[in-house]
Amino acid sequence: MSAAATIENRTFAELKIGETAEETRAISPRHAELLAALCGSSGNYPWADLLLVALVSGRLPGPGSQILSLNLRLSQPLGPGGAATARVRVLEKIAPDTVRLECEVRDPSDTLLADGTLLVRAPSKKICAPCGEIPAVPVNDHVRYQRLIERCAPLAPALTAVVHPCDAQSLNAAVEAEAAGLITPVLVGPEKKIRAVAAAAGLDIGKYRLVPTPHSHAAAAEAVALVRRGEAEILMKGSLHTDELMHEVMRDDTGLRTGRRISHVYLFDIPVYPRPLLITDAAINISPTLSDKRDICQNAIDLARVMGIENPKVAILSAVETVSDKLPSTLDAAALCKMADRGQITGGLLDGPLAFDNAVSLEAARTKGIVSAVAGQADILLVPDLESGNMLAKQLTFFGGADGAGIVLGARLPIILTSRADPLRTRIASCAIALLMAEARRHPAPAP
Repeated sequence: MSAAATIENRTFAELKIGETAEETRAISPRHAELLAALCGSSGNYPWADLLLVALVSGRLPGPGSQILSLNLRLSQPLGPGGAATARVRVLEKIAPDTVRLECEVRDPSDTLLADGTLLVRAPSKKICAPCGEIPAVPVNDHVRYQRLIERCAPLAPALTAVVHPCDAQSLNAAVEAEAAGLITPVLVGPEKKIRAVAAAAGLDIGKYRLVPTPHSHAAAAEAVALVRRGEAEILMKGSLHTDELMHEVMRDDTGLRTGRRISHVYLFDIPVYPRPLLITDAAINISPTLSDKRDICQNAIDLARVMGIENPKVAILSAVETVSDKLPSTLDAAALCKMADRGQITGGLLDGPLAFDNAVSLEAARTKGIVSAVAGQADILLVPDLESGNMLAKQLTFFGGADGAGIVLGARLPIILTSRADPLRTRIASCAIALLMAEARRHPAPAP
């Protein structure tokens, strides 16, 4: 077969910063349909998107690529029958296998039609594919969550008290997490209800230990007691209210409190962001004090490190990036940064106050002249209070197409908190996070 009849990809190891590729095509309605088929889409992509996806699949990186996100700004319309040139350039390589591409589409007069960035999982294996047999390019299949679950593969599943799993969603999540090798469920709650739910949903729970309780309040108390007796490593919320479970966790006499403030952390898989993003605290602490924020920050840093982020970057959010006595959150941000300088917060790199755009966009930070190792590339966003954090999390979920796995830290053990509206993949990812934390507790790092 001749070289002209084949298309060769570029693996992650082969790609170089600044490497480019381009392709010019005339776009007919039929061509748009073919491009859509190539991409594995239903044909709802704008033509500029389709041109770029085709270029990625065929040229750079080429066959075997996987698009994680495409963030495109359309400047001018592209009509049927017109010609356009799509170009991509390698901006950044993000270990172990992700690349950020600068992209643009121009017409024959060099008018910019669209520009933006692509985040692509580059192929690891060399492929030489015949033209017309190029593998389809899947778009954002929650690869970060999958990697998280893969990290748990060599670990022993954690004995997990599943509290009041009296609906199909929570019980199925426990069964699926067990099947994935993440947990060994101990079902705690009204036995008749649990068995009825299992029967209606077609779930086999015969091999699981079931601890009967009369109602949800008793289930929360008994689950906490199991932990105190050493019979569970993780708590997993079922169909009871969060307040019911956390009331028992936070009791001074029989609860699971430690010397550190208990807080919640979301792990978000956001299609347009090049790395996992932790957001804290959007579920537990309503109006945290400076001391509370110190613990909230440390909890999130500890989780990030367990996830493999060696020196997590923490952006402390406010409405502005300058310190003002009119905005208490900016004072807290400045104080937290100084606390990190003095060793009161360890293991991460802090900066703040930072507005949201400066925290997650290098372009926004540069426009405002912010020189920072954190700005534009945060791993952790520490929000001022629960209201702002909760709104941010829900906006990312419902407007940004993101998934947020959730976990509570600062207690004697990790606690999985999920919403009834969460998809199964989010619940499973929460279990993976909890298992990583449980494993860290099994083998604590030696004191320095």
